[in-house]
Amino acid sequence: MARYLLLAVVGLAAQLVDGALGMGYGVTSSSLLLVAGLTPAMASASVHLAELGTNIASGVSHWRLGNVDWRLAATIGVPGAIGALAGATVLSRLSTEAAKPAMAAILGLLGMYILLRAAFRPPQLAAARRSPHRARFLVPLGLVGGFVDASGGGGWGPVSTTSLLSAGRTAPRTVIGSVDTSEFLVSAAASIGFVTALGTAGIDWWIVAALLAGGVIAAPVAAWLVSKIPAQVMGVAVGGLIVITNVRTLFAGTGITADQATLGYGTIAAVWVGLTAWQSVSHYRSVRAARAAEEQEYTI
Repeated sequence: MARYLLLAVVGLAAQLVDGALGMGYGVTSSSLLLVAGLTPAMASASVHLAELGTNIASGVSHWRLGNVDWRLAATIGVPGAIGALAGATVLSRLSTEAAKPAMAAILGLLGMYILLRAAFRPPQLAAARRSPHRARFLVPLGLVGGFVDASGGGGWGPVSTTSLLSAGRTAPRTVIGSVDTSEFLVSAAASIGFVTALGTAGIDWWIVAALLAGGVIAAPVAAWLVSKIPAQVMGVAVGGLIVITNVRTLFAGTGITADQATLGYGTIAAVWVGLTAWQSVSHYRSVRAARAAEEQEYTI
């Protein structure tokens, strides 16, 4: 029972991260399920089945707050579902020995991308509440994002959200709300692919329920936090956690010694902690400077 309660907390925390960054639920949950001993295919299947519920809760919450552009959600979500079905099929056919390091590598790279992007390249800000992007940009983006999401256990947000935010043509809250809402189609297609290929016998439904419960509880709070939490600080912290969680599997597959692995862990942890501290201090200073400017303007 303690294990399932812990997984519920994981689902809650992952959904809070996802709501704040527009990414992170699948990557975070899948990474921890791999550590818990699940096979890559079962970890990804469990996460996507749980996401069916969390996506609905998140989508409704974002819709109520006016964060959803339905044209954007549909245009990116449908090709995303096609890509997810293909990704689930590919992962299901790989052996555990081949799939585990491959999935850890994908998750680790996504974690590093989240970390470095948050630390060194914050997204441009736009105010448009309706996305001007055309299908020729959104369809390929959805296909790639869906495939990576299903085959890697996560990645819809890191691929789709970051690409749309990088373009700087749509308001961040609209990007995050629309991508989160469209993810239901991706999760549904991935779940169908996994269940068709693997069946349901190997799925631990208590794991799915625990992840789902935590995510549903967090969804309304996460939709509200999207405009409250400093995304750069959260991105660095979560990205580093994902990298450290998956690098263990990568080290195990390279045959390096225990001392070398310890040195690697220490180096990664030091960089992670340093970047998190730097972003926290930078955010504090920017907030303090903004308040000082407001007070000075009020005085004048």
